[in-house]
Amino acid sequence: MELPVAFCDEMKRILGDEYEDYLKSMEGTRKFGLRVNTAKISVEDFLKISPFELTPIPYVKNGFYYDGEKEQPAKHPYYFAGLYYLQDPSAMTPASRLPIEENDVVLDLCAAPGGKATELAAKLHGTGLLIANDISSKRAKALLKNIELFGVENSFIVTEYPKKLAEYFTGFFDKILIDAPCSGEGMFRKEPSMVKAWEQNGPEFYATLQEDILKQALPMLKPGGMLLYSTCTFSPLEDEGTVQKILSMNPDMEILPMESYEGFASGKPELIGSTEESIRNCVRIFPHRVDGEGHFLALFRKKETADEPVVSCEQTRSGLRGEEKELWEAFGENLNRTFLPERMESKNGMVYYMPKELPKMRGLRFLRSGLFVGEMKKKRFEPSQSLAMALRAKDYKNCLRLSVNDERVVRYLKGETLVLTDEEAAAKDGWQLVCVEDYPLGWGKKNKHNLKNKYHSGWRMV
Repeated sequence: MELPVAFCDEMKRILGDEYEDYLKSMEGTRKFGLRVNTAKISVEDFLKISPFELTPIPYVKNGFYYDGEKEQPAKHPYYFAGLYYLQDPSAMTPASRLPIEENDVVLDLCAAPGGKATELAAKLHGTGLLIANDISSKRAKALLKNIELFGVENSFIVTEYPKKLAEYFTGFFDKILIDAPCSGEGMFRKEPSMVKAWEQNGPEFYATLQEDILKQALPMLKPGGMLLYSTCTFSPLEDEGTVQKILSMNPDMEILPMESYEGFASGKPELIGSTEESIRNCVRIFPHRVDGEGHFLALFRKKETADEPVVSCEQTRSGLRGEEKELWEAFGENLNRTFLPERMESKNGMVYYMPKELPKMRGLRFLRSGLFVGEMKKKRFEPSQSLAMALRAKDYKNCLRLSVNDERVVRYLKGETLVLTDEEAAAKDGWQLVCVEDYPLGWGKKNKHNLKNKYHSGWRMV
C-alpha cells in the first residue's frame, strides 16, 4: 500500500522507534470481529451454540476474532436472530469503555450504522433511553435496521444536526458517545480507498468539524455525566488536539482514566505542545500493538458543580382506544409479557410502545420513536418485524421452534411458505412466532399444515 508522504512523516513523529513496526503491520491482513448481543444471550451461552471458531478479543469482554476467510457469520441464522454484530475489533472499544448503567439516558450522536449504538442499548438491559442520531437519513436507515435486529425497544432514532438536538436536550443525557467523523487514518489497512479520501479532506478539515460537533454536544450532558470521544484516526490534531479543545470549551469537563490493556498506548500531550498531563489518560490503539485497526478514545466527566438547566419530560400518551384497543387486546392474549397501556401510542394506525420518559420532540426529524409494535388494518392487528425481534420465545404462546439445522430455517429467511409437520400443525392457527432454537426470527401466519411467510421482505436472505 502506498501511503501519503505527509502522513508517513507525521506517523514517524508520533511513533518514533515503533514506526517500522507500524509499516510492517500495514502489510498484514485485517482482523475480523464478532460482538455478542448480551441483551439476547450471555457470552457463555453463545459459546455453547456458536458454530464458529472464535478467539477472545482480550480488551472487549463480549468480543471475539473469527477467520474472515473461512467463516461467514453474516449468512448464519443466528445473525438474523440478532445474536451478534460484526465489527472491527478496535471499533468495539468506545462503547465498551463508556460506563453505562441501567436507567441511564444515553445519546449516540454519530450512530450509523449502529455498531456502537447496539452495544450501548445492550448495556441498558431494556431500561432508560437511547437516542441514536445520524445526520444522513440514508445511513440512519441502516442504523434503524440494526437497532431492530438487536431487539431494542427503548430507543429513538433521529436524523438531525447536533445544533438542532442541542435546542431540545440541554442537560438531558447521563452518557454521550461521539465517534466523530474523522480522516480515517486508522482504517487505511482495512479500507485502502480511504487513503484517497484523506488526500482530499485531511485532518485540518475534520478537526474543524469535530470542534463544531462538540460545541453543540457538551451542553447536552448532565452535571456528573460522562462523554466518550473517539476517532479512527492517528492525527494528533483530531485526537489530543480536539481533547484539548474540549477542556478549553468547558472548564467543567475533566478527563478520566479508562480500563486499560497492555497493548494500548497513552495519549501524548507533547504532540500538540500541551502540558495537560490528564491527556495521558486517553487511549491510542495501533495495529502493530493490538490485533485490530487504529483508534483513539478519551473519556470525560462533567463536574457535579456544573450549572446546566434540566429538560422536563412529557409522560402523557394517547394510548389505544375503541377498536384499536380491542384488536390489540385480542392479539395480546397470546403474549406472555406485559405492555403497559399508558406507553402505547397509535399514529395513523401504526402502533408504538414508547420509552417511559421523553422530552418534547415535536419538530425533530426521526425515523422511529420507541418500539414499532405493528399496524392496525381492517378488522385486524398485524404485528411488526421489530416486535418479533424484541420478544423472547417464552413471551409468545404460539411459537414455531426450528432447529438451526432444519432446512426450513433458510427457506423461511428467504421468504418461502413452510410446510408443517403433523405435530406442528396441531397448534392453533393464526400468528406464529418463528424461532431458530429459542431465538425469534419473525412472524408467520399458520393455516393447518402451511405457514404463510411474514418475514420482513427487506431483510430476506439472498
